[in-house]
Amino acid sequence: MRRILEIDELAHYPSIDTELLRSFVAIADTGGFTRAAEAVNRTQSAISMQMKRLEDDVVQRALFERDGRQVRLTPEGQVLLGYARRILKLHGEVLNTLREPHMVGAVRIGTPDDYVMRFLPDILSRFAQAYPLVQVEVHCETSGQLLQRQDLDLTIVTREPGKEIGQLLRQERFVWAEAQGFSPHEQNPMPLAMFNSGCFCRAWACNALDTIERPYRIAYTSPSLSALFAVVGAGLAVTAQLQSLITPDMRILGEAEGLPTLPMTSIVLLRHPQRQSQVIDTLAEHIVEGFRL
Repeated sequence: MRRILEIDELAHYPSIDTELLRSFVAIADTGGFTRAAEAVNRTQSAISMQMKRLEDDVVQRALFERDGRQVRLTPEGQVLLGYARRILKLHGEVLNTLREPHMVGAVRIGTPDDYVMRFLPDILSRFAQAYPLVQVEVHCETSGQLLQRQDLDLTIVTREPGKEIGQLLRQERFVWAEAQGFSPHEQNPMPLAMFNSGCFCRAWACNALDTIERPYRIAYTSPSLSALFAVVGAGLAVTAQLQSLITPDMRILGEAEGLPTLPMTSIVLLRHPQRQSQVIDTLAEHIVEGFRL
């Protein structure tokens, strides 16, 4: 009975056309009605009419503040923007799932261990929801090892600046980090927890310390990021990792602690030139989107 009442209550609310939300998001992303009209292939007057309908008839709230030619979202507009993005994303996933039930097969991904913890869970979760019949194999190795393999459909690797190949996913800085409440950086020599030899990130860290003549020792090594973070979390060593990988229970170190600035790095996606399929292309799109979040 309660369920019937809930459905009856919902029936009294106006529905929100996804085309209205698509235009609304375009305005938020481009900052104006004119550029939004170009983005969604509509006229400016059509966009204006859509937003008037959205404000007056659907949400019954002002969504925009106008300052000359600039358009800003009101607080209510900011709230709607978050929901709009989620609704449009779910809308796309539903259509993909229902319209493409034939999307089956297998895809092999290669990635360093770093990105498995930070990026892959959300990426693979969204992909599995949209394409539940696709089998995904994940192979974790260092970037150097992955670049030597010829059996992977998609490969995510870290590259030095100026040596990017494939599709750029994001650029980040390497940073020094240690556990909150501990100070292994004050030890002499400073203990480091780093990936095994062959990782150019480790070479970067060591070269940077050598340049400023800062004594250090490689105290702990592992191919596993979770193992390195366990060591760092116990207060036993300092590590150098991508800034986005640093967890809340760690703190970033820098010049104030006598440590040199580390360089930027590029994360890129490589595709096997002789392996092409809709399954591979679709997962590649999910990876690109996932690394932008």
